[in-house]
Amino acid sequence: MSQQDKWSAFETYVAEAMSNQHIAGLAAAVSVGGEVVYAKGFGQRDLGEGAAVTPDTVFGLASVSKSFSAMAVTRLVDAGKVDFDAPVTDYLPNFRLRGARDMAAIKVRHVLSHTTGLPPMKRRPELKTFDEHVDYLATADYQLLGAPGEYFSYCNDTFLLSGAIIERVTGMAYRDYMMQLVRSIGMPRTTYFLDDFQALGNVTDLYVWDRKAGKHEKRPWFELGTYAPGGGVRSTVRDLLNYGAVYVNGGTAGRCRLISSSVLRRMYQPVYQTGRRTHYCFALQTTPDYAGTGLTLVEHGGNQIGVASNFGFIPEKELVAVVLTNTSGAPANPLWLALVNAALGLPLGQKRSEEPADFRPTPEQLRHFAGTYKSAEGGRLRMTVRGDELGAAVEGEPEPLVARATDERTVVFHFGGQERIARFYPDDHTAPGRFWAVFYGSRMLRRVPDDEAEKEETAGGAN
Repeated sequence: MSQQDKWSAFETYVAEAMSNQHIAGLAAAVSVGGEVVYAKGFGQRDLGEGAAVTPDTVFGLASVSKSFSAMAVTRLVDAGKVDFDAPVTDYLPNFRLRGARDMAAIKVRHVLSHTTGLPPMKRRPELKTFDEHVDYLATADYQLLGAPGEYFSYCNDTFLLSGAIIERVTGMAYRDYMMQLVRSIGMPRTTYFLDDFQALGNVTDLYVWDRKAGKHEKRPWFELGTYAPGGGVRSTVRDLLNYGAVYVNGGTAGRCRLISSSVLRRMYQPVYQTGRRTHYCFALQTTPDYAGTGLTLVEHGGNQIGVASNFGFIPEKELVAVVLTNTSGAPANPLWLALVNAALGLPLGQKRSEEPADFRPTPEQLRHFAGTYKSAEGGRLRMTVRGDELGAAVEGEPEPLVARATDERTVVFHFGGQERIARFYPDDHTAPGRFWAVFYGSRMLRRVPDDEAEKEETAGGAN
């Protein structure tokens, strides 16, 4: 297939996804060896004015922002000011988690890899400082998932401690320090500050698809406050190609060395296995030997109101790829993978891994999945069993989706244009044969007692 044909096929793939998933606007870009080989905007950044998206349109990045904070901490490690294996309390003496037996066991690396043991927390956007948030972590009502490193679960309320560490070590306000890093990389259309945001021009609006009304709703841009370390960057696909170049160029930006290559590589070394072939690292995830090519996918996605994003790179090819959208829930992840596949000359639908198709669960195994699982952050998944059919009820979908068990503790279903995988954790000690939690959407959701779930459903809380 010629270069023109493969990009034409990708653009057809994008057009279909935008139509099916109601994506208002999207930008995509790829560079190889520092050369931009593809960059294009699709759809509109402003539906009211009909303004088109371009490769220079500014989008929100959501959790793609996490790797910026992790890179900043890694630079401080490279400078000898922070140690990945040091206790968080070495830098934040007041840091406490309720129920933790030994605070010295919670290391900086646990913060960067979401393995502190803290479950997803109720958001507290009204907290204005990192010190206030540290106090919140010490006093909030929660039950730890386990010991540090035992479980992976997204927790923005501990990841933001990376920003607190940066402030404590550098003596600078977090966003000021991060803007220095952004400027050093060469990202002129990237910012953490909404005050000067619109002055950049060519900034997208944010949209949510209202399925009942059958139209897009415009939403306002918002400050992230103490959550900025995990989601506060606004940028463009072109700027993110420059950011990705730091990784594939061994820590250099242009002629400036920002960080040593050996320390930078620590950011994408596997920490915790989260999928069949995928591992989470330090604010990045990695899939080795992708599609049998010997190549390593390194990436991270993000979702906020009016934002769905995915960024990543392949170090062996010096390839960087980015997809940014302005619509909540858009399938940025599979679109990003299709973009990478196009660049590599692979089938657009090539996956990171395949779930087994030949598992046939027994009736008892199916019953084990049934139950309601949720977190204080708001995530909720309800599994139902009717005869030999498994259903998954998720937020935003009025009826249960058809699910399929791929082994005795894993189910798969499709929602929002993406394959969703849920992995369940058995309670072997107190209730053998039952699951106490499910890993879904990068978060651990605890099983709700059946009587509590029934009360929620009676009160109208069921999906």
